[in-house]
Amino acid sequence: MRFVWAVTAFVLAALMIGAGIAQRTVFQGPKTESQAISVTGDAPYVLIDGAVLNSHDGSQTLRVQEDGTIFAAYGRTADLEAWLTPSDYTHITEDDGEIASEAVAAKNPPAADTEPISPIGSDLWLDEFQQDDVLITPLQLPADMSLLVATDGVAPAPSSLSLTWPTGATTPWAGPLIVGGSILLLGGIVLYILGVRHARRSRGPRRKGLPLPVTEPIDLSVEEADKGVISATPGRRQLTRGRRRMVVVPAVAVSALLFAGCSADAWPQFGSTPTASPSPSVVVPHDQGSPVVTQAQAERILARVSEDVAAADEAKDPAAAALRLTGPALATRETAYTLKDVADAPVPAAVPASPVRVVLPEAYDQWPRTFFAVVETGTTTADVIMSLTQADPWSPYKLTNESELVADASLNLAPTYVGAVAIDPESPFLTLPPNEVAAAYADIITNGDASTYADLFDASSDPFRTLVAQNRAERMDAFNQTAAQTGTLTFSASAGAEEPKSLATLDSGAIVAVTVNETDTVVPTNTDAVIKLDNNPLVQTLTGVPQSSTGFTTTYLDQLFFFVPSQSSSKRIQLLGYSSAILDAKVVP
Repeated sequence: MRFVWAVTAFVLAALMIGAGIAQRTVFQGPKTESQAISVTGDAPYVLIDGAVLNSHDGSQTLRVQEDGTIFAAYGRTADLEAWLTPSDYTHITEDDGEIASEAVAAKNPPAADTEPISPIGSDLWLDEFQQDDVLITPLQLPADMSLLVATDGVAPAPSSLSLTWPTGATTPWAGPLIVGGSILLLGGIVLYILGVRHARRSRGPRRKGLPLPVTEPIDLSVEEADKGVISATPGRRQLTRGRRRMVVVPAVAVSALLFAGCSADAWPQFGSTPTASPSPSVVVPHDQGSPVVTQAQAERILARVSEDVAAADEAKDPAAAALRLTGPALATRETAYTLKDVADAPVPAAVPASPVRVVLPEAYDQWPRTFFAVVETGTTTADVIMSLTQADPWSPYKLTNESELVADASLNLAPTYVGAVAIDPESPFLTLPPNEVAAAYADIITNGDASTYADLFDASSDPFRTLVAQNRAERMDAFNQTAAQTGTLTFSASAGAEEPKSLATLDSGAIVAVTVNETDTVVPTNTDAVIKLDNNPLVQTLTGVPQSSTGFTTTYLDQLFFFVPSQSSSKRIQLLGYSSAILDAKVVP
């Protein structure tokens, strides 16, 4: 009976293992589905719409084949279409399940003598790829993003493209069948061994039968044959056992290999889908734009800005600095480059790139675009807060304002993936409208606690005011010791010419970046006196004269970041960061 059960187990094991293997081989459907995209015409770009990318479920894999360098990038569809307005391109769309190709002409083509814009390295892309001859890259883009494919932006775009999606085909019972068959096979082997063992034991010593008659003859030939059979039987049994071992061991090994080869899609998936842990929710207005950058995009932009500005600092080249700097940041750099040959001239600090602690992008779909970032310096100096702006889709992001943080303010900022709306410069919903903050702070610098705006600003967290007051007092004392009888030194401050940059916080406040111009004026008090610059090589270099009978005016540029609370808040305006550098010097007319 054991042999019967063993044979049954072997048969069932063979059927189950065979069925499992068949599911993974002959009965298994294709794991991927591909869509070839044929591009005609000589347009330099191909734009694959998000609807095409999401026409099948699952992640996408792009494959492009073309001689030479192949370029691909992805980003928000509206951004890509805006960037492509000066160029002809082929738009690949999806209509009722059918892939359609449409030639789109340039809406505002550049002049014939204008250098074509290269797509490589644009700050607008969320990511980009380059490879020679064949480009293959996995993607997982939502419907509101599109894919741009080109060569160099001048030659015709690649014409051989394809997209591949996983079909989701699985064989959830292949694993259980193979494992179950292996268990039955092992059980059959055990039953077979037990059957053989039982058969051996049943051949042990037996009772003797009835005695034969004495006169009955004995056939010696039969006895010899029996002896031959008995003598040969152990050898055959031993040989059979050896063969069984040779059969059993490979069977177990094959089963183990089959079990090891079963991937996750060869097993049924049980249990509920994991749910995300609750987190604070942010209500986004339905008409709010998308954040202008992602965290990874901002980090890449900051790295490029840092690298380009470092190269400009090395060459002391204002034109090179203008590629990544604008506004106050560029103005102070240009002055520093002018003073490069002056001993003890201030050296501009390098723009830090990482690690990025905070990214607050503007939620806006048009241009210009702005985002704020806080970056650790990795040195003994304070972290740096920066404002960067992109003027149009084809321009790189440029650093406009840069200051050292002075306080670890606890600000309620929107997540990077949500972004913050820009505050109108004349907004009446803040303690002060953004376009009045610089003038109010300039009045405090000039008049101190006597300023009409003193109560609006938090003096306890503002070291810059103290530094300015101490510096002015020291310079006035030094001036009075040598020139009190022949001249006067006066100080003043005024709002800078730059428009403030403001992004809202979640508590209805705003982070506001402004500039303040501090001016020192030295003039003689009589017609016979002159103001000499023997001890002031900076002003002498900027003015180009060693002395003047009318005097000199020196301007310093302060870049300042404030947190301005809402009008209904009991908080005061808090200084977040500052930097100050000499901007210009002129002869008094």
